[in-house]
Amino acid sequence: MRVERIENNIVVSGVRCFDLDLTLDCGQAFRWQRQEDSSYCGVAGGRFLHISKQDDNLIFENTTDEDFYGFWVDYFDLEKDYDEICQRLKSDTLLSSTIDEYYGIRILNQESWEALCSFVISQQNNIKRIKLIISRLCEKYGDELGNGYYTFPSAQRLSELSVEDFAELGAGYRAKYLERLAKAVAGGEIDLQAIKAMPLEQAKKELLKIYGVGTKVADCVLLFGMRFYSCCPLDVWMKRVMEYYPDGFPKCFEGIEGIAQQYLFHWARNNL
Repeated sequence: MRVERIENNIVVSGVRCFDLDLTLDCGQAFRWQRQEDSSYCGVAGGRFLHISKQDDNLIFENTTDEDFYGFWVDYFDLEKDYDEICQRLKSDTLLSSTIDEYYGIRILNQESWEALCSFVISQQNNIKRIKLIISRLCEKYGDELGNGYYTFPSAQRLSELSVEDFAELGAGYRAKYLERLAKAVAGGEIDLQAIKAMPLEQAKKELLKIYGVGTKVADCVLLFGMRFYSCCPLDVWMKRVMEYYPDGFPKCFEGIEGIAQQYLFHWARNNL
């Protein structure tokens, strides 16, 4: 990976295994918007970014060196060798062709608070509506960054809201979950950083204690918001996939089951 600044942009060359569509519009994050030229605009960590890809070059538009090295490199996991991971996973028969077909999926390193709220909202919901609710939430209670983009509101800010306030955003029955969640995190009853530092099974038990958090939401938060790459969320598609693995996942998945899951999920949704 080579990094150079060209005027106001940072260009990262030699980036392999990174497809913007498969990574930013696959249901693991909900703040990215695809543009007409196939680039993406979005907000993460309180920062706006316009990102595009040309061949093996990633172009970060109008970002500072501080934000690039201090945030975006980690957020997009640019220092992880996903090419090596894919080669390892391809020793599995089902994934050998699936990875070639959907090559370029990455796990984003999202903030735990935003991931937790987002996946609480995602319950019994579709991606379009999840994005709409989160967009309303950010526009009304986040800080404006310009050009119609807003930060994700803090737990402290959301703790001031009522169930009715969340319901007005279209959260439906999830409004009561969000209201109690925000107050618990803001008040210190739930410490997401402490949970993130726990072993996987203990972290999952703590998340499952949260009102409105079930197994799938907990697993999504662990994988997408707490860096537990061995965690494998099981939705209806992945439950069908598990029929192909009656004895459990093969050894080559060990420690990266969550990454394997992303490829298997895409395969299942398009083939089963």
